[in-house]
Amino acid sequence: MKPAQFSMGKPAPVINKVSRLLLAWYARGHRDLPWRNTRDPYPIWVSEIMLQQTRAQAVIPYYHRFLERFPNVSALAAAAEDAVLALWSGLGYYSRARNLRLAAQRIAAAGGFPRDYAAIRALPGIGDYTAAAVGSIAFDLPFAVLDGNVLRVVARVTNDPGDISAGRTRERFREIAQQWLDPRQPGHFNQALMELGATVCLPRHPLCLVCPLAAYCLARQAGTAAQLPVKLRKTDPVRLSGTLLVVRNRGRILLRQRDAAASRMAGFWDLPAPEDLPAAKIGTRIGDIRHTITHHHYRLEVRSATARLPDRDGFRWFKIAQLAEIPFSTTARKALHLAGIV
Repeated sequence: MKPAQFSMGKPAPVINKVSRLLLAWYARGHRDLPWRNTRDPYPIWVSEIMLQQTRAQAVIPYYHRFLERFPNVSALAAAAEDAVLALWSGLGYYSRARNLRLAAQRIAAAGGFPRDYAAIRALPGIGDYTAAAVGSIAFDLPFAVLDGNVLRVVARVTNDPGDISAGRTRERFREIAQQWLDPRQPGHFNQALMELGATVCLPRHPLCLVCPLAAYCLARQAGTAAQLPVKLRKTDPVRLSGTLLVVRNRGRILLRQRDAAASRMAGFWDLPAPEDLPAAKIGTRIGDIRHTITHHHYRLEVRSATARLPDRDGFRWFKIAQLAEIPFSTTARKALHLAGIV
């Protein structure tokens, strides 16, 4: 089955029709997300970084808390890394937070947010997608976005069975999205295209009957929408198990700090495991928690325990109220919630 040539060589009126239909559909109604009510590049940028690998509804409370604490680039640039990571705790992919702070320092040193695509793209933690999103929404730069939602829309509208994990396919889809883009309203167009993928052109059950592009969707005509997009390179899941200990003493919780070898979460505080506290007296079973990071699936047993503060670095007692002030792992948060502590 050869890729359908929907827009490569298609007459301009068809391409323009896609733009008009998308923009009209978006104008009639869309999700009222807080970062859509501004043209200020700083909150737009923060939201786009948070939205990487994370659903919009999960991002909203973090977004509000983050902007309340760091309302502008200068505040973020001056912040300690631990303070930034503490507010990011629970969102995962913590390199995003570190890069956000580093980029803020670079922006502050330059005297303002860059206004051209190449300069935005050069900031730490920003790739093609984020540069296109921020540039188009904040500065009307005519660059089409390409994320998972857009890949799915393009694959279906063009009925293209290309492997979206392949660079050639992604570049072809980027060119198609760029041809569709209305250069007069690039920000609204990009948001409309992403909104379509997030709310209508769904992965498993696309809502074709309410799709504004239904009349032009080649996959709908061919009955192949449910089979697209195609992604051939799949990573087998890795299933891991372990135990976390909830050690309490006078209203405090014993935590251990992950060392520099833990590249993803270096400096974060977590509950200790039995091997961390060989002299601990392990008590009753509290329950199990599950946690997933990319293709790693964790099942962790949570048990109560008693132990003394180890005579070595990396362990500390914390009051419950202090947990909001430190970089605190999601697994520890889930375990203490299970124990009725947070």
